[in-house]
Amino acid sequence: MSSRRIIPEEDDVDTLCYFLRLPQVISICLAFSLVASMGNERGAVGNWCLAIWCLCFTVTVFISMYECFYCDWILPFFWYKLPITYACYATLFCLLTSIMYPIFYVQYLPYGPSRDRAIAASAFSCIACVLYAIDVAYTWKHYKFKNIPCYVHTLPGLLKILESAVACVIFVFISNTSLYLHQPALKWCVVVYSICFVQVAVAMLLKLSGWENRLPLRLPIFHLGQTMLSFLLYVSAMVLWPLYQFDEKLGGQPHWYTDMSCIDELTDYGCVWDQRLAVAILTAINLLMYVVDLVYWTCQFSVGTEHQPSTPYPLHSQGVSLQSSVEP
Repeated sequence: MSSRRIIPEEDDVDTLCYFLRLPQVISICLAFSLVASMGNERGAVGNWCLAIWCLCFTVTVFISMYECFYCDWILPFFWYKLPITYACYATLFCLLTSIMYPIFYVQYLPYGPSRDRAIAASAFSCIACVLYAIDVAYTWKHYKFKNIPCYVHTLPGLLKILESAVACVIFVFISNTSLYLHQPALKWCVVVYSICFVQVAVAMLLKLSGWENRLPLRLPIFHLGQTMLSFLLYVSAMVLWPLYQFDEKLGGQPHWYTDMSCIDELTDYGCVWDQRLAVAILTAINLLMYVVDLVYWTCQFSVGTEHQPSTPYPLHSQGVSLQSSVEP
């Protein structure tokens, strides 16, 4: 007899997720194939979008196969949090590629087959974004109806997802090392982005694995200290990056038309000045999210409560699976 009981509501959400994942895989595969068929013409931004689509395709197929072949097993207690967390990331990444690829690459392509394929790839990326968003919305509604706690349903969880997603986009742009190698202050900004991203990744892994309660510090103190450090680091980046990128006295380029990559024929990285501006805007966005995160954990610490997003998970701390908690 199977060790996993399937209740009607769970069966419904699984059925819809299976129904959505096939068009998700097809849309991502088509976007990937169209850009890959462009060969060396796809540019650096195209390579990054290609990597994102490839990752989404691989993870979606893995999750589908895992649930298909191991649906009768007792899944790890953290498994049910993984698909919706991944769907949130996939929604954001597909949205970002749908915006980045046309703005930073497609518009510079000459009219012809390559431009048509790039536009079609952007359209399929938009379709995949919508499909992943439906997946998130339906699963979110299902978990809320069943009173199932999930990290991405909380304000800190949403902020961590957004902070890490924005940091990934920053990494896409700073992969062009000519943006910062000429100035030590700009190199420091790259270090800031890396340190803060690692901190967010560690916090996410601790939460999803259920190991957060094993920390020697109380959760409000741990998150407050981590968020305060990231906030201060991003403040320094918010000052240094625009100053050294756009101040002519410090070797920057204050105007778009002074950058030859924006007025000459398409280069491997597209318009470099636009990428400098994009990193500055993304830095400001992440700084704003760290401010919200800092306010939240300051309030949690000031009221002296230990009611954190991880404590409402008694099943997790006891290592009990979600499926085994269902009454027979």
